[in-house]
Amino acid sequence: MAQAADTARTVILTVDDDPGVSRAVARDLRRRYGESYRIVRAESGQSALEALRELKLRGDLVAVILADYRMPQMNGIEFLEQALDVYPGARRVLLTAYADTNAAIDAINVVDLDHYLLKPWDPPEEKLYPVLDDLLEAWRCSAYRPVPSTKVVGHRWSARSSNVREFLARNQVPYRWYSVEEPEGRRLLAAAGADGARLPLVITPDGGTLVEPEAPELAARVGLATTPTADFYDLIVIGGGPAGLGAAVYGASEGLRTVLVERSATGGQAGQSSRIENYLGFPDGVSGAQLTDRARRQAAKFGAEILTAREVTALEANGAARIVRFADGTAIAAHSVILATGVQYRQLEATGCSDLTGCGVFYGSALTEAAACQGQDIYIVGGANSAGQAAMYLSRGAKSVTLLVRGPDLSASMSAYLIQQITEAPNISVRPHTVVDSAHGSDHLEQLTLRHTVTGESERVDAQWMFVFIGAAPLTDWLGDTVLRDERGFILAGPDLTADGRPPAGWELDRPPYHLETSVPGVFVAGDARAESAKRVASAVGEGAMAVMLVHRYLEQS
Repeated sequence: MAQAADTARTVILTVDDDPGVSRAVARDLRRRYGESYRIVRAESGQSALEALRELKLRGDLVAVILADYRMPQMNGIEFLEQALDVYPGARRVLLTAYADTNAAIDAINVVDLDHYLLKPWDPPEEKLYPVLDDLLEAWRCSAYRPVPSTKVVGHRWSARSSNVREFLARNQVPYRWYSVEEPEGRRLLAAAGADGARLPLVITPDGGTLVEPEAPELAARVGLATTPTADFYDLIVIGGGPAGLGAAVYGASEGLRTVLVERSATGGQAGQSSRIENYLGFPDGVSGAQLTDRARRQAAKFGAEILTAREVTALEANGAARIVRFADGTAIAAHSVILATGVQYRQLEATGCSDLTGCGVFYGSALTEAAACQGQDIYIVGGANSAGQAAMYLSRGAKSVTLLVRGPDLSASMSAYLIQQITEAPNISVRPHTVVDSAHGSDHLEQLTLRHTVTGESERVDAQWMFVFIGAAPLTDWLGDTVLRDERGFILAGPDLTADGRPPAGWELDRPPYHLETSVPGVFVAGDARAESAKRVASAVGEGAMAVMLVHRYLEQS
């Protein structure tokens, strides 16, 4: 059994079946971290799991778990898989011999391993402590950092409550949800002096209360950065999806004073994905939230500022400066700008859907609602990868998942691997040639009217949950006539601007636009907002990095 220790400090847990090695690991850890952390030692995977469960019950925090790979009954990877269920935020390290490095590499994807260490690690000052210092810093900056959580009191079928929960979850802000229909929810309302007529009520860690907060106010009160620290930068990145995060990482890492501006939450549509399985380097898949969190931490590590809940309303060129204006009337400027605003799902025009949005009708995955879907019948509208990923994720707990597809099958827009998974899932069915004509319900979705596009036959079905993934509209209306866009609103760049062999109107430079450069010199576009882009996470990240390379070229010649 793991050694007992004082419960007042955060825990670093180590498990190794060799008593000598176990003591040596604990000794090295105590020498460096003993004054700030409790070092808990176990000599088997099972005893370590028991220790973790006891710590969980007491409300203790676990920052890092180090596990030896070769242990009897339960090896290190198997242990870390189970430990992940108890403390998902703990950083995970596998201790391995040189001969087992392939297993360690596999574990990076199997248990989202943070690092593996080869034994022996002498001297620890060079091979152990620097790794753990980085992991502890990452843990302190994560959603699992040791701070009291925000409380949200709301109604199950409230669009405003759903929006607040989604905002907090996507921004990695820890919170606890309390239904106003439950005793604890009513107690919190009473303590805040609220009658529940206006919801949600948000109680911040410092005890402050917010009623029906808008995103900027909520972001500021829960500790998210909303105010720039400077008036002028080398690079402003607008949009925090994969393209924007990729640009922020490469821009900041290469010495550019970089600020990323996001109107809601980093990650974009990819951040809402329950599982991305075709991203290079993650053969077992990675959730959008995990990928986003890593990218955001990486950008911050290199010094990029990340501003949340800031809506950009205008872009102007003033001499060599590129000015970005916000909805509150303030502005910042830079030598260059990368537009990575991405796209949003188109709204379903079926009768009744707009009134029930957030009350059973959701756009995107809305993963905060997944727990409430347990044992329910779920309808998903759309036939692309995002719809397929959501179907697979929600099918884990749902009674049934029905994909409504306008076309004859899924092959036109969904990857083959997802089609195969959906075909093999016993509780997922596909209804081709089917559209939603109307949604019905008083305060929440209760029924849908479905129509077969070939026969014209209609059917009314019971439904409390519908997730919509149809088409993509670029978030570029705010640009107006500043940069050239195509008829659908996607931004034209590079060769698309010179299709007739001539530069775009107003282009004053003696060179053609660079590959990702828009009709305004020094303003680039990356990711889904670009006309004819690939609409894939990997290509968006690549374009973000390429745009930074072109920014350097532009700055060198300006």
